[in-house]
Amino acid sequence: MTQIKSNVNVEQQAIEAKKAAKKLLILSEEDKNEALNHLADVLEREFETILKANEKDLENGREKGFSQAFMDRLSLSQERIKDFSNGLREVSELNDPTGDVISDWTLENGLQVQKVTVPLGVIGMIYEARPNVTVDATGLALKSGNAIILKGGSSAINSNQAIVDVIHQGLEETKIPKEAVQFIASTDREATKQLFTMKEHVDVLIPRGGGKLIKAVVENATVPVLETGVGNCHIYVDKEADVEKAINIMVNAKTDRPAVCNAAETLIVHKDWLDENIDALNKAFQENGIQVHGDEHAISVIPNAVPAAHEDWANEYLSTDIAVKTVEDLTDAIAHIETYGTKHSEAIVTENQENAQTFLNLVDAAAIYHNASTRFTDGGALGFGAEIGISTQKLHARGPMGLPALTTIKFLMKGTGQIR
Repeated sequence: MTQIKSNVNVEQQAIEAKKAAKKLLILSEEDKNEALNHLADVLEREFETILKANEKDLENGREKGFSQAFMDRLSLSQERIKDFSNGLREVSELNDPTGDVISDWTLENGLQVQKVTVPLGVIGMIYEARPNVTVDATGLALKSGNAIILKGGSSAINSNQAIVDVIHQGLEETKIPKEAVQFIASTDREATKQLFTMKEHVDVLIPRGGGKLIKAVVENATVPVLETGVGNCHIYVDKEADVEKAINIMVNAKTDRPAVCNAAETLIVHKDWLDENIDALNKAFQENGIQVHGDEHAISVIPNAVPAAHEDWANEYLSTDIAVKTVEDLTDAIAHIETYGTKHSEAIVTENQENAQTFLNLVDAAAIYHNASTRFTDGGALGFGAEIGISTQKLHARGPMGLPALTTIKFLMKGTGQIR
């Protein structure tokens, strides 16, 4: 397969993005909304161009033997293009998060102070196999007044290049300069490393993908990083869990879209509940094609379960495999999550309100659920529109990052000649 391999000038692209970011500051919300809606129309109109490029990536993936889950993330269709185009329209309908006056006051000397929201500036987006991220990230960046530099994975380079070409085509007919969206069209890792260190041009990096990618960015970047985390998410079925709720939640969290970060990877189950409801649980595993990697007790009662190795407790399967851990009580369940969780999404299923509240209070994660699936940790599902990633850190932003997460603050002072 022929892949794009360009001698790109990453620094020049970053300089152009920074200049474009300045121009975005003077655009109105109406200007940005019109541009996003126009981009949505152009993307839908040019779907055949995008799908032709995507087929090159899929063919390359088949040659390299990529997994089914990976190919699903990589694959586009006319319907998926329509979905992410509609995502741009949805973002256009959200409130512009910039220019809001958070607070204002006047000092004793008459100096007026305002604390207002402003764009971050230039965002570097580093991501793996999902071409839809190219559109989602672009829409969120432009709506919040930011320029963006996109560095997608080599497996989707043809798809991403085609999408960005269409975006540039569309932006030429709007008030947003096309230089506000930059794409590093190279499979050379040195291009990515260069992006890590351009603090004078890039204001923040957002990595979105597997653990190795995120670790590489966090450990090597000198540009500030908004860290998105991998999702080793747990469902804890308490002793007093309703059987139907527990099974429905587990099946949904595991099988609805196994290859996404908010899918459940481990089922923690109270031993008494497991022994009492093993037939119903086994039926759910069998009917939904779920392969169990269990501890000693789990494999003794679950047919076809395989022994869980140590790495299974920390594994993000991104498939219909699931680890099953039996515990004696809530304390053991929380301890297991503290040891192996990634601070993404955790859930408890129980009718015991005291246990539920203890779980909600003590578990350290961006999103915690009582009697609901972890699949709701998503910007669209929570009403944010598209998301640029799910932050598992604690500074600046946490959880699904929508438009407000792409802003910072500025203090504006107005005086009449005050000096100190």
